[in-house]
Amino acid sequence: MITIKLNSRYEKLLQIFLIIATYVMIILRFLLNEKGRVSPDSIRYLRQANVFPIIDDTIAPLGYPLSIKFFTFFGVDEFWGSKLVGIFAYTFILIFAYRKKFYFKELLVVSSLFSFVSIFSFTMSEAFTLPFVILLFFTAHQIFKNRLTQIQGIFFLTLLLILLLNIRYSALFFCLGMLAFGVTNFRKSYWKTFAISGILGIGFYGLYKLLFIDYFNENYIAQSLEIGLKPTSTLVPELFQGLATTFDPFVHMADPNGGIINYGIYGIGVLTILAMVFLFIKTKLSETERFILIIFAVCLVCSYFIQYFYWINPMDYRLLAPFSIGVWIIFFRKLFQIFDDIVYSIAFLSLMVGFVFTWLSKGDYLENREIVSAFLEKEKLKDNTFEFYVQSLENLDEVQVAELISTVNPKLYITFKATDTVKNNVLTRYKVESKIKIKKNNYQ
Repeated sequence: MITIKLNSRYEKLLQIFLIIATYVMIILRFLLNEKGRVSPDSIRYLRQANVFPIIDDTIAPLGYPLSIKFFTFFGVDEFWGSKLVGIFAYTFILIFAYRKKFYFKELLVVSSLFSFVSIFSFTMSEAFTLPFVILLFFTAHQIFKNRLTQIQGIFFLTLLLILLLNIRYSALFFCLGMLAFGVTNFRKSYWKTFAISGILGIGFYGLYKLLFIDYFNENYIAQSLEIGLKPTSTLVPELFQGLATTFDPFVHMADPNGGIINYGIYGIGVLTILAMVFLFIKTKLSETERFILIIFAVCLVCSYFIQYFYWINPMDYRLLAPFSIGVWIIFFRKLFQIFDDIVYSIAFLSLMVGFVFTWLSKGDYLENREIVSAFLEKEKLKDNTFEFYVQSLENLDEVQVAELISTVNPKLYITFKATDTVKNNVLTRYKVESKIKIKKNNYQ
């Protein structure tokens, strides 16, 4: 068996180099993307951060937009604020893990995987959830070590669940996982701590729905729920693809057009999952590790079945990141126990693959931002509210133009009404591209 054990000085130098390389990759990941690593949901997040305290939708909680808003008080706009949220999330995880001696080496490697680099560089709420997920695991660890009383445990777990629910509604799955863990361990002294925390978290979500969501949008449930939304024949392959790419340590996305490359991407992911299952069965798991795995299992099951009546994007590395990070931590803990410091090579190899992918698909966000900024200035839309017409959110060519524009002026609303296009404050892809040339990535 190949193992490498570095002395503490060389290991610290290696860790510092890995941290620097990860910071560089996070920044390059959005600067070398033609629209700055944003999505249609990012448009809403940036706009909500800009217009707050006005509430213009309740599709997502306010936690992430408010974190973006916080950084705008230091002189940056919403787009750059969203990138600082991701960078600070990564920084907090490492500092906290190091100070508390809580899976530091494992989190250092996990955070350097290309999929998590993509999370930290993305203008989406998943990056902001990760520090709170780590705090949740740490609190559970403290409970297992009898370092917190029952009242303290309930208070801190419930507080973290409430914070997570204010960032992503899917944190409700953490509440259900907490309740399930408590009930399945009813013979243990700590079972009430987890069960009560889970119930309080679910109760908070109920109040949040009644007092916040219904207040601003009383038809939220009617608009969101649709029984039989996706058939099993679609969901099962999407589940397989989502898990295979989530647990591929090197490439977290497949070619939507198919091809032989996907066999390699899915194959590595499947082999990683099999290795995880083998190690988790053959080695002894701590109470903290058992807790993490049960939380993951419940969250995965809930994420799958909710798709039958609630529309979400197909499960992928991004949606599963708050749940999968714990599994990665345990996996790397086992690998470090077996292979020692050679495990760091996985992180470096993942960053190298990520750099190659980013370079091959590179765009120039800063140049495109300058072009769009001049265009909006000329059209007198730089600081005004306006709309952008798209036929469908599935029409990527149209949506990507809107995404890029929203990074310059987030006061952008999507409209699907073709009759709106005659208005002066409504942009279309044709109106924009007939006047400016946006440099796009030809390697999607």
